[in-house]
Amino acid sequence: MKYSDDIISIKGIGDKTAKLFYRMGIYTVKDLLEFYPRDYQTFENPIPISKARDGDVVTLELVIPSAFKWKRVRNLSIGTGAGSDGTDLVSITYFNAPYLKRQLTAGSTYLFRGKIKKQNGKYRMDQPKLFTWKEYEEKLGILEPCYPLTSGLKNSTVLKAVQQAFDGYEEEDYLPEYLRKAYNLLPLYKAKWKIHFPKDWEELVEARRRLVFDEFFLFLIGIRCMKEQNEELQSDYPMIETAEPERLIEKLPYRLTEAQMRVWREIKRDMVSGKCMNRLVQGDVGSGKTILAFLSLLLTVTNGYQGALMAPTEILATQHFEQICEMTQKYQLSFKPILLTGSIGTAAKQELYREIESGEANVIIGTHALIQEKVIYQKLGLVITDEQHRFGVRQRETLSGKGGRAHVLVMSATPIPRTLAIILFGDLHLSVVDELPADRLPIKNCVVGISYRKKAYEFITSQVQKGRQVYVICPMVEAGEEGTEGLENVVDYGEKLKSTLPPEIHVEILHGKMKPADKKRIMDAFASGDIHVLVSTTVIEVGINVPNATVMMVENAERFGLAQLHQLRGRIGRGKEQSYCIFVSGSDNEASMKRLKILNQSNDGFYIAEEDLKLRGPGDLFGIRQSGVMEFRIADIYQDAELLKKVSMSVDEMLEKDRDLTGEEHAKLKRYLTENTGNFVDFRSI
Repeated sequence: MKYSDDIISIKGIGDKTAKLFYRMGIYTVKDLLEFYPRDYQTFENPIPISKARDGDVVTLELVIPSAFKWKRVRNLSIGTGAGSDGTDLVSITYFNAPYLKRQLTAGSTYLFRGKIKKQNGKYRMDQPKLFTWKEYEEKLGILEPCYPLTSGLKNSTVLKAVQQAFDGYEEEDYLPEYLRKAYNLLPLYKAKWKIHFPKDWEELVEARRRLVFDEFFLFLIGIRCMKEQNEELQSDYPMIETAEPERLIEKLPYRLTEAQMRVWREIKRDMVSGKCMNRLVQGDVGSGKTILAFLSLLLTVTNGYQGALMAPTEILATQHFEQICEMTQKYQLSFKPILLTGSIGTAAKQELYREIESGEANVIIGTHALIQEKVIYQKLGLVITDEQHRFGVRQRETLSGKGGRAHVLVMSATPIPRTLAIILFGDLHLSVVDELPADRLPIKNCVVGISYRKKAYEFITSQVQKGRQVYVICPMVEAGEEGTEGLENVVDYGEKLKSTLPPEIHVEILHGKMKPADKKRIMDAFASGDIHVLVSTTVIEVGINVPNATVMMVENAERFGLAQLHQLRGRIGRGKEQSYCIFVSGSDNEASMKRLKILNQSNDGFYIAEEDLKLRGPGDLFGIRQSGVMEFRIADIYQDAELLKKVSMSVDEMLEKDRDLTGEEHAKLKRYLTENTGNFVDFRSI
């Protein structure tokens, strides 16, 4: 079986199942084999209720003493009952699971697996998985991979497909043998097999280490080659200082901070130097990076060129467009902005393409649509990408390449420690906006357990009654994925809040599996104040600006990386009112609470990132959901920071000795890079 074969060629996958895989972005055998598990679960022998610790996922053998009671609250079906192990009782609740009515009968015995919660000497389980002994015995003692899923796609289906894909599959190992020996790395084929089917945790760690090494290695080669190509590159769009940006600074209703002014001077110096600017502006959430982007665009258009701003989501692109239109009108700026996104109709797009090619539009704001083949720019002098880690290196190059030797400005609110930023963004000069505007009220934070929920709901109600709005964040979209027992999900939580909060409070849900039009409708309604409480996944992490939202409640906060929690928290505290963030931990684990309390102590993203770096250990394999910085499939720059530093040194040493990769020991690597440019620079020029 070849890497490039369509997954429909895999035994057992028909048209219907293939479409589900396509929905997950899995089109080829390569995509499937690199669709790594997001977690693993082990199945141990059932234990007595009395041996279960609060917050643990356990398996209990229980008899049901009396029939479950079922009721409907609005659109929510709720089943309540109890199970006994002969000594103790545990209360059990199911949401939206009416199909269990026939199974959960008085006198029946089952194995219940889920997170157990202990309070005031009483035990309870919400939404536990149900097994017969025969089903459970098949799972005992194994390490079972759990994959991200979509509605209709089962974990067992993915598992079988991966097994079939490996049948008869071979792969050449491109990594030089001297590096494999130096770092004691598994062969690539073995690493991929063992990441999907590890015998034990030791094998899993070994497999993951090889795959993390490769992700960093290939990424950093691309970065190093780009840096050499971009260094001292003369710009095709020479600029001079113009008066309009400075006039705008004077007219603004607020004073730019010293940090903003320092970074603006660095950007301006690059743009008028005659050489291509390649600069990363890193700034904490709310530090005022957007105005720096607008000033850079203003300098560009007053020199007679076009500027493009590419955002990772339509919501963020639309917000940038609306802001720049408002400023253009208010301050009579020379911007002629347009918005170009994937959801715009064909006829409207054709007109926008014409305006871009003719130069009639001088500021083009949009999403990935900006880099489509049909988009032809007249004089693209400046390319800005917002939230750099959401775009592959190659995507950024594609956009800047559309303008010849254009200036490149990258904006990021992801708080990456400086030591790692220098490695990861090695092709860019670094500026840091390390000061927040003086009028921002610090967010008040608290870290609590699930017993605090009742008080939290009362607080949310009081805030809504004062005219404020609220975000509630859950780690899952819907229940049902393997290994997610005890985790809150958006779909069920939304229904629960609708039945718990007063009926006049309008609750809605938002998640990444929704259609773009539905997501936009929900966000527009929230922005206009029609929705009071928005239950969402981390889809709101980037680019949602609703100043009236003053409360955020994060469920299962222990499942997120600190950097991502800080990023999420940045969605509040954007207005004049005091804002509050409630981190609810589903576990009272000492290490988890210690991590979360860092967020209690500080609102400084860079301090939090550094502390996260110190606390993350080799055991934190999959338990923490990080924000996907750089969109690595399996690597995590926080957890794998030490390996990242070592790989960086190895890449530098390799390229110093053999810049063109002409040595025999690098032949396989060069062939791989030439054939698989992917998200990396075009290695055909090496």
